[in-house]
Amino acid sequence: QVQLLESGGGSVQAGGSLRLSCAASGYIGNTYCMAWFRQAPGKERVGVGRIHTDGYLKYADSVKGRFTISRDNATNTLYLQMNSLKPEDTAMYYCATKEGYCSMVPHSYNHWGPGTQVTVSS
Repeated sequence: QVQLLESGGGSVQAGGSLRLSCAASGYIGNTYCMAWFRQAPGKERVGVGRIHTDGYLKYADSVKGRFTISRDNATNTLYLQMNSLKPEDTAMYYCATKEGYCSMVPHSYNHWGPGTQVTVSS
C-alpha cells in the first residue's frame, strides 16, 4: 500500500524560502508521476508541479522560476523547494502519486499525503 507523508511546512515572511519533503513508501508502479498540489481556504485544489519517472517535469505558471521539484530515487522522497514566496502561496500543500502519465487533474491521482501547511505573511 502506498503511503505519502509531507513535511517542511511552516510560516515565513514574503520573499522567504521553504523546502517541502514527501516521503513515499510502498510500490507505486514501474512508471509513475509524483506531483505537488496546493489548496487555499475556500479554493479548489490546484497543481503546483509534477515529475515523472521518465524525467518529465512541469510547473504551474504561477510558480515557474520560484519553485523547484526534485526527487531522491534512493529514498523515494519528493521535494519542493520554494523560493521568493508570496502571500498568495499560502495554502495546504499535498503530494500525490499516480501510475502512468502525469496530469494536473487532482482526481486522477489515487494516493495522497495528509498535507503540510505553508503560510506566507506580507
